[in-house]
Amino acid sequence: MVPQLEALIAQSSNIVFFGGAGVSTESGIPDFRSVDGLYHQKFKYPPEVMLSHSFFVTHTEEFFDFYRQKLIVHGAQPNAAHIRLAQLERQGKLKAIVTQNIDGLHQAAGSKRVFELHGSTLRNYCTRCGKFYDVDFIEQAQGVPHCTECGGVVKPDVVLYEEGLDPDTLEGAVRAIAAADLLIVGGTSLVVYPAAGLLQYFTGKNLVVINKQPTPADSRATLVLNMAIGKALGPEPAQPEAT
Repeated sequence: MVPQLEALIAQSSNIVFFGGAGVSTESGIPDFRSVDGLYHQKFKYPPEVMLSHSFFVTHTEEFFDFYRQKLIVHGAQPNAAHIRLAQLERQGKLKAIVTQNIDGLHQAAGSKRVFELHGSTLRNYCTRCGKFYDVDFIEQAQGVPHCTECGGVVKPDVVLYEEGLDPDTLEGAVRAIAAADLLIVGGTSLVVYPAAGLLQYFTGKNLVVINKQPTPADSRATLVLNMAIGKALGPEPAQPEAT
């Protein structure tokens, strides 16, 4: 817990949290771009190719082999950041979470209003008839998962490379950010677009950035905390590193 951050939270009544992979790393989910992340591992094809729409269409079985190994999360639990954000929502202070993560941990912690910009591994749908399936169906299927109703290919409800963000989700996120008096940005390098571009809609009083590394938004922030987000938002007292 950081006194400067707590003071800003206390004086704010319309808080929005915008988060990325760094929120989930403390739950044991590796991010993509760190030294140990997905983009630095060796595969037959680059991860951004294997997670593209065209690869899903042309190499469907290989897509699912990779997807099951690297994107489906096993046993991860919400961490201190997820839990605190859910508490702030119950208190009526936090109005929305905008996340780039696809793991569903915000909802698992109890958050209700979550805009998942990149979708969720917990939802899957038949590309032919639209029937929805849970993550267990994808995990347990042999090879390419097919719909039990019509036989169509079941696709994870995640936004792949070459695909656009869901318009309704994007509009909801923009509205939430535009109405916020405090925007807390956490666990994101703010280099992934169009998601990172959503910050341009924030015109509220205070911007807080919580990230271990510098971000493009640091210069306009009221408070910058170069520390783990769970430590910043969690219940334990913490002293941020100087910025």
